[in-house]
Formats: sequence, structure tokens, C-alpha cells
Amino acid sequence: MPRAAFAALGTFVPDRVVTNEELTRRMETSDAWIQERTGIRERRWVREGTENSDLAFEATKRALDKAGWKASDIEAIIYASLSPDHMFPGDGCFLNAKLGIPGVPALDVRNQCSGFLYGLSVADAWIRAGVYRRVLLVGSEIHSTGLDVSTRGRDVAVIFGDGAGAALLEATDEPGRGVLSVHLHADGRYAKELWTDAPGSKYHPRVQVAHIESGAIYPHMEGQKVFKHAISKMPEVVRAALDRNGLTTKDLKVLVPHQANLRIAQMVQRSLELEDAQVFNNIQKYGNTTAGSIPIALAEAVEERGVKRGDLVGLCAFGAGFTWGSALVRW
Repeated sequence: MPRAAFAALGTFVPDRVVTNEELTRRMETSDAWIQERTGIRERRWVREGTENSDLAFEATKRALDKAGWKASDIEAIIYASLSPDHMFPGDGCFLNAKLGIPGVPALDVRNQCSGFLYGLSVADAWIRAGVYRRVLLVGSEIHSTGLDVSTRGRDVAVIFGDGAGAALLEATDEPGRGVLSVHLHADGRYAKELWTDAPGSKYHPRVQVAHIESGAIYPHMEGQKVFKHAISKMPEVVRAALDRNGLTTKDLKVLVPHQANLRIAQMVQRSLELEDAQVFNNIQKYGNTTAGSIPIALAEAVEERGVKRGDLVGLCAFGAGFTWGSALVRW
């Protein structure tokens, strides 16, 4: 049975760098406060008029160049994002048009921070079933246009950044190579601990002046609850993946956790008893890019940690829903 293997990765982040110091001019905060709570020093925010699918398009072009593929080699698109260009249709179709590949199916995934892993599971299943042999998986976000950049919203606004990562996945019959397994979970009892209330189809009209005035159009988070569940569920689901495949943490070349908060990543590392060289973080530069987080970090980890053929790479995420998951990939 074939497996999905990573043929190439491409990333794209806006050129506008927003430092913690810049945010202090818009809200009551400080560089020290932000770094202590999140580990973030700066993030990238788009310039006005930029579309989510623009970021995905640029990341995809870079992945195609690395793989030596043409856009026409892509047989299916999976697009993970919580911040599409429009209410509908999904950005997979907009990316389809920008790539010039009409007729190629496009599936959009709304699983927030674990969106890339949910998408990876679908892509791997398609490839294992022989439905497609080459799949484009994208994680892309624009958070900056949906944040309350004021003292009222600072707990959330300082965390998020914009960016996209694209993975080209192809079928491989090489023994041991590719996606070994993906493990997914959700617990909707906590859906309102990290969410954006409006716009929504439960309201008529879907967005109202009251929503804007109350801040219901901005993300809200119960930080302590998210932190508590993340530092428990992420190590747990990584261990489950290792156990499933008869492996241990010593077998990991590198673990790439979702870049939600540097303190969470450090707690996950401690729980799994991993060496510093076995964990890769870049939230310091980009903030939390949600569905874009893992592919952006993975691309940098492959380069900076010298990941080579045969190395074992772990991925894990936790976020809104609550949803969480892990994957093991033999490079």
C-alpha cells in the first residue's frame, strides 16, 4: 500500500514585521510582558488588500519550484484555514484558480490549529486508497485583520500572526518512508473556550452593530484552560503515535509542535523528556499562524536541523474546538 511522502515544502510570510514594541503604541503592554507570557518577539501582518489565498499561492509556488513540479501535476488541493478570503466559497477554489488548474478538486478544512494535521490525514488516506498520487496540502492564515488591537483585546491580539505553508505530498512505495500514522481528536465541550462568536448563521443578520461594539467579532480565549489542556493532550497524542509504531522519543530526529505559545512547547518538551535539539520552535519570529504554523515550522526545521532521508519527524497540535492531533513521518 502506498503512503504519502513529503516531496517539498514552501512557505510565505508577509514582509511587514510587527514587533512587540510597535504593539505597545496601540495597547497597554510591554515587550517583556509579551515575551514572558508567549515567547513571541515579533510577528508578520499583511498589508491592506492581501488575500489569504495570495499567501497560499506564493507558498505553493515555492514548493513547486523545490519539487520541480508544475501546477498541473497537482491532482487535489486540501486547504486548511480559519480565515478564508470570504464567507464562501472556500479558499481552495480561489487557490485552484490562481494556480490555473481548473477541474482539480479542492477541499477546505476548518480545524484551526490542528487543521494541517487533519488535512494530512485526509491526504494520506486518499493516497493510500489510490484515489490520488499527488496532493497539495496548504495551511494559511490572515489573523491580523480580525484582531482587536487594543488593550481590551491584547491577551489574544499579541499572539497571532499571518503566514502560509504548503506541502506537496506524493505516493511512495519505498518501505518505511512517508506518513506512518496520524492521530486525531476533538472535544466540543470546550468549543467556547477559544472561539469567535460572530459573524454566524445563528444570527440574522449574521453580523450586527452589537457584535462589533461588544467585541463578539474578535477571538476570545480562556488562556488558562487552553494552556492546561494543551500541555496534557499534546504529549499524550505524541506518545500514542510512537506506541502505535513501536517507537520511542529517542527515535525522533525532531518534533515540530504547533506554535501556539513557547511556554506550551517547552512544557511538551519537558513532559516527553526531549533534548533541545529534538524540538523546533519559531514562534518567536512569527507568532501563532494557526493552520500555517506546522508547515512553516516544519520547512524551517528540515533546513536548520538537517533532516535527511530516513529521519523520523513528529508533528503535534492543539487548538480551538478543542481539537488536537499528532503525526509521525519517516522522511
